Amino acid sequence: MPLTIVQAGEPVLRSPARALRPNEIRSREIRELIQQMKETMYAAPGVGLAAPQIGQGIQLAVIEDRQEYIKDWTPEQLAERERKAEPFHVIINPRITLLGEERIEAFEGCLSLTNLMALTPRARRVRVECVDEKGQPRVIEASGWYARILQHEVDHLKGTMYVDHMYPRTLMTVDNFTRHWKDKPISEIKAALQQATG
Repeated sequence: MPLTIVQAGEPVLRSPARALRPNEIRSREIRELIQQMKETMYAAPGVGLAAPQIGQGIQLAVIEDRQEYIKDWTPEQLAERERKAEPFHVIINPRITLLGEERIEAFEGCLSLTNLMALTPRARRVRVECVDEKGQPRVIEASGWYARILQHEVDHLKGTMYVDHMYPRTLMTVDNFTRHWKDKPISEIKAALQQATG
């Protein structure tokens, strides 16, 4: 059964999550929670889900960018957004470092802000130090869309949401994004929204 995804306004979404202790990470409760979060992310559907989004104030997130989510994208769209499928994985107690000064803009949404999206700048490259679901240390270096997903999920663990980074006047419904902007290159979108973002 998918879990309930809490929506903006729930205090847990604006509170820093606590780190998991090593004995907690390997517990049956956390293994079961990870499985439930995976099912919830698939049902939504989404590419990531952080524990605060299901009401748990702990530093745990699940991520998977499935091939089926991008099967209708053109090679140009994939290249522009630097997006490719990413296998399922878990990040626990992450520390993120933004690499370099380069920022890229793309529309971003959130399962805790249902049916809304906005143009949101993010670092193009990041490094994340974390542990996996077995408590093993892991270092992830990512760029493009995957880096965006990591920044989004780590933000949730700090009590931050994409609306804190977005260009406010670009906030729109998913329906209007699909109708007006989905198939346009980012450069064209930026030019059309220049007054709003500039």
